[in-house]
Amino acid sequence: MTGPLGAFWAVFAREVRAASRSWTYALLAAVVTFVVFGVARAGNGPSAGYVPTVVDVLLVVEVLVPAIAFAVGYRAIADDAERGRLEVFATYPLPASAYVGGVYAGRAVALLGVVVAPLAVLGLHVATTAAPETAVFATHRGVDSPLLFLRFLALTAAFALVALAIAVAISASAGSRRRAILLALVGLLVVVVGADITVFGALAGDTGFALDALLALSPSSAYRGLVFETVLYVAFAGRSAFISTAAAVTSLVVWGLASLLAATLALRWRRR
Repeated sequence: MTGPLGAFWAVFAREVRAASRSWTYALLAAVVTFVVFGVARAGNGPSAGYVPTVVDVLLVVEVLVPAIAFAVGYRAIADDAERGRLEVFATYPLPASAYVGGVYAGRAVALLGVVVAPLAVLGLHVATTAAPETAVFATHRGVDSPLLFLRFLALTAAFALVALAIAVAISASAGSRRRAILLALVGLLVVVVGADITVFGALAGDTGFALDALLALSPSSAYRGLVFETVLYVAFAGRSAFISTAAAVTSLVVWGLASLLAATLALRWRRR
């Protein structure tokens, strides 16, 4: 390894090779495909268009994506710690930031394949089955477009990457596989439910913060708000100001970067 960049690529390549040899990711992708297609077809979204399909699968995706992200990332660093590899890595010129970045990037490739690929196939299914015009959009003068579905895919990918960053931070802090499982369950509850409950509690307490900014505080609510603002409401020829787009984007970026920073600091502390 030559320098931080070489160290990063070495760890990244290791993670990608491990993912390509594991059947677990293929199984996860099959599960995601089965769930999103089942939910979409149950709501008749594919026959109606891209936006009705997004409406059908949004709630399921909002829960499924962080669950898959935590399944992919909760053992990312804990396994190396439990097997004593971190101590071995410490003897090489492997900065903590390069190690965390390589692990995260390698797992991100696998995660995006598991999450985005099934949704992309669902989009292709909509393209081949949706009627040219639907009563819903004719009545409400809405606009359905594959670009809106692509926007949904991009937001879902961003949400998955943020959830993975949180999972990697938990894995770096755990130190063992058993503890990683427990912390991952707690973290998943926080991402999916707990953060939203905190936001609703703050709203009930009249903290003085703007409503659209408060709704962007948690990763799940920020993702949900961005989907509503940039996909669903746009389709019906208008913006609702349901959430501050800038605040939601900032929230996701801060959650992701802060989690990776926490993972790096935890790894440095363990090496002392």
